[in-house]
Amino acid sequence: MAMQTGLEGKPWWQGVAVGVLVGGVILGGFYYLKAKGQYEQIARMDRKLTDLQAQIQKGRAAKEKLPQFREEVRRAELELDKLLRILPARRNTPELLRRLRQLTEQGDFDLLRFTPGNFIDRGFYSEWPITVSLNGTYHNLAMFFDRIGRFSRIINIDNLRVHTLSANFTARTFIYKETPPPAPAKPAAPAPRGPR
Repeated sequence: MAMQTGLEGKPWWQGVAVGVLVGGVILGGFYYLKAKGQYEQIARMDRKLTDLQAQIQKGRAAKEKLPQFREEVRRAELELDKLLRILPARRNTPELLRRLRQLTEQGDFDLLRFTPGNFIDRGFYSEWPITVSLNGTYHNLAMFFDRIGRFSRIINIDNLRVHTLSANFTARTFIYKETPPPAPAKPAAPAPRGPR
């Protein structure tokens, strides 16, 4: 028994048409799937292109602000330099000793002792005690502390002990003397009359 198809007894061109139609559907499906994959790839590439264009725009905006950023960096470096003079990142013992020696020489002192101590950790900074002994007058000591207060570097003075300070003096103050106003004139008394 032979298998019958729905095209038996029909003209040959209908068989060809059905074959072409089935082939077209298969080819169309193949191209559809292939095109769908390409459309998805194109969509991914479009998203990537949009992201890249946004990054390029950010880069151009940053490039326009580059001189401003450079100026901000320059100002920040100047501020850092200023702060490092106030709170330096290293000991610099010879420079500090030289400056203190200059102050003692200007103030007519004798620098008897300059002994740097060990660092004491205080978190973001370290405390560095330096024991100093001077010999000089009270006035010169006050000038010395005033000049230390003008250093760009922070230097606190504590545990101050002044020995052998004695003074004898006379204090004088002054008072303005007002001249008293002149007394009002008295009417003149009549002159006595003598004998006639």
